[in-house]
Amino acid sequence: MQQCTRYLIFFQYIGTKYSGAVRVPPQQLPAKGIQNYLEDAVRKLRPLNPVSLSVSSRTDTGVHALSNSAHFDLQRKKDQPPFTEDILVKALNYHLGTEEIRVTHAHRVPDNFHARYCARSRTYVYRIAPGISHPTMLPLTEHNLCWGFCNTELDIGAMHEAAALLVGTHDFSTFRAVSSDLPFKNPVKTLEVADIRPGASFCLSHFHRTIPFWELTFRSKSFLYRQVRRMTGALVAVGQGRLSVSQLKDLLEAQDSNAYPQGLTAPPQGLFLTRVDYMDSDLQLSEERHQTTENSED
Repeated sequence: MQQCTRYLIFFQYIGTKYSGAVRVPPQQLPAKGIQNYLEDAVRKLRPLNPVSLSVSSRTDTGVHALSNSAHFDLQRKKDQPPFTEDILVKALNYHLGTEEIRVTHAHRVPDNFHARYCARSRTYVYRIAPGISHPTMLPLTEHNLCWGFCNTELDIGAMHEAAALLVGTHDFSTFRAVSSDLPFKNPVKTLEVADIRPGASFCLSHFHRTIPFWELTFRSKSFLYRQVRRMTGALVAVGQGRLSVSQLKDLLEAQDSNAYPQGLTAPPQGLFLTRVDYMDSDLQLSEERHQTTENSED
């Protein structure tokens, strides 16, 4: 019998109309997550095995991704060789149709590879647009793709100072929202990067006026539930003078999700998952498996 081939796929999506990245259970239909659509697309390839994706990074409703990832196993009929990576990408995108989801590339990976647990880091970028009193002030290319707010002046120096406090290994309990898996997740995380830099509109050269975009970048091996949106909200509050640098430090040291001020969490639409990184060695098939696969294609 033809053995299963494990694939790692990278995919992007505009998350506005989807109920997050992971599968929505049947009792919550008709709402669907990105995983539901990807699994439907894989099923249309007529695999012999049951279809189940393991998504590397959960994202909330309304959050976007330029590069999320997932793995799955695919067993074809005995007389059919495994899909090549290029053919798999084209086939999945064909079956995704007009959905705002696109598979960008794929890898055949070892049978013990896991998209979530093998990930070495995840990078999120949060886009803000100060000086926006109403959503209609934004170009259409930014609709639901950034956080616009009235304040035009931000103390970027204070935001940098506050962001530096978040870098390193900390108990981030204050910056995680309450969820069903709260008792099971270690709140100690190592934040490798917390950076604030000027950004730009997606139609910078074509809009009738300049909008001062900023991008907040965060990188870590993993994040807690809504940690990035909470950190962003706190940093923006520091920039607006609603929260001092010392108050943000106090929040971090409180290690209590209930200590986080109500109404401070950044909304989902400005958040993008931009990278999920793996070690090259984790993606490489063994010589024996690689040779077996090549022979099956002859």
